Amino acid sequence: MKHTAIAAGLVLSAVFTGVSTLCASSAAFAQSAPAAATPSHLDDILARGTLRACTTGDYKPYSYYKPDGTFEGIDIDMTESLAKSLGVKVEFVKTSWSNLMNDFIAKCDVGVGGVSPTLERQKRAFFTQAYMVDGKTPIARCDDVNKYQTVAQIDQPSTRVIVNPGGTNERFAKQFFPHANLTVYPDNVTIFKQILAGKADVMVTDASETLLQQKLNPGLCSVHPDKPFQYGEKAWLLPRGDVAFQQYVDQWLHLARATGEYQAISDKWLK
Repeated sequence: MKHTAIAAGLVLSAVFTGVSTLCASSAAFAQSAPAAATPSHLDDILARGTLRACTTGDYKPYSYYKPDGTFEGIDIDMTESLAKSLGVKVEFVKTSWSNLMNDFIAKCDVGVGGVSPTLERQKRAFFTQAYMVDGKTPIARCDDVNKYQTVAQIDQPSTRVIVNPGGTNERFAKQFFPHANLTVYPDNVTIFKQILAGKADVMVTDASETLLQQKLNPGLCSVHPDKPFQYGEKAWLLPRGDVAFQQYVDQWLHLARATGEYQAISDKWLK
């Protein structure tokens, strides 16, 4: 009986050793086997032959929807450049600031047109590296520039602040001007004419936009654009979690800035 028990123990030991070896081999194989490639918008774009870009078309100098149904601006030219690097065409999808995130997630590969990175947007999307540093600053009639130098000066019941809906401009105005007479005006293209016409006193928007709008609207002046009220950036929306596509776009953007391509496009619209 003693010899039988010893033999049985040896058999069980051999079985356990074999099972352990098999498990270890399986684990090693799993670790060494190549992981399945994660699907990427990059592959979809190449297969589709089009790059779908969501943009509002109401934010010069980044994106403007012309009466003939085409878009123009800094980000429009840059989107065309990205598409060219991929060997595909661009399909622009018109959206609004209030619907930007939902439309981007449902319909587009990139979101462009002067988009400011925010933590709320970051919860739902990736961003490219920033291509411009910007910030909120006032624009008013030139005769009134000295009246609107500070947030406190603007945040008065007698001040008629005007703002476009759905984006960072509206959020900034509602946060910092609770005592002002605030009007949310639906058309970001003609909104500056309201100030010129005396129907509003001041708007706070990105410094880059104020610099362009003072050129387009003589009589309006940007207020300290070199010293905005807060720090801001411009970047593009990318699909959350798609690292492969993010790395491609960031590398393209890095090269566009390093070679001077981005600066040439920016100068075309801002100078």
